[in-house]
Amino acid sequence: MRPDPILLRELVDASPGFGRRALPAPPSEELIRAAEARVGPLPPSYRWWLSAYGHGRAGRAEIATIGPADAHESLTAPWRLDGDRLCFAVEPDCGDAYSFALDRAGAGEAGAGECPVVLRDGADGEEYPVAESFAGFLAVRAALLRGLREGPNPSVARLWRSTPGVLLDNGVHVYGPHLLQERNETFEVARYAPGWTLVGDDSGGDGLFMRHHGRDRASVHRLGLGAIGGDVAAAGEPVTDDLTGWLRAGAVLR
Repeated sequence: MRPDPILLRELVDASPGFGRRALPAPPSEELIRAAEARVGPLPPSYRWWLSAYGHGRAGRAEIATIGPADAHESLTAPWRLDGDRLCFAVEPDCGDAYSFALDRAGAGEAGAGECPVVLRDGADGEEYPVAESFAGFLAVRAALLRGLREGPNPSVARLWRSTPGVLLDNGVHVYGPHLLQERNETFEVARYAPGWTLVGDDSGGDGLFMRHHGRDRASVHRLGLGAIGGDVAAAGEPVTDDLTGWLRAGAVLR
């Protein structure tokens, strides 16, 4: 799914453990283009971060900015580009490093121009997949910092690897890590429907629920937020068993 910049800003501003370091001003479009002339086209969601914040961190990972080419924190520092890997964030004290997989640009589900993010483990040197985009990297980091692992179930985790939630024109809203915890606490889902998670709503009083335990963790069920009970599947109506595909098709509700 293509990252939503509005939800992305909400995620960054609401996430504990994220920091936006004060700069005189974020890098200008001219400076960003000059950096692209050195390292190649930058993913749209990372470009958004540079324009909105310029510099900061996600947890312990310090995110590169645009500055003098030889500065350690600059994206254009010579050590950051290693073949088809562009390192955009590192953890201190020889910790993990996060890079764009330039050889797979546009290959995932996050939209044209986005690059999958991979991690180089600071301990064993092995490479591991992290997210489908820079926005997904931020969403995954925010989820981990909130104790949500990578998501309440594999379907939501897959979505978060591309974008921190989805808000469609028809009102369907699937939450990112910054909203999921708060909405579930507000409606006391763990108390009234244990085993279920409120993953979104239709902006009209109905919630979208998925299981976070058991064999079926792919089905989405629609139920009024004032009628939350133990057997959501029986009380509500089935919506889809393919969350990402349903959202991509416009999330039509009957």
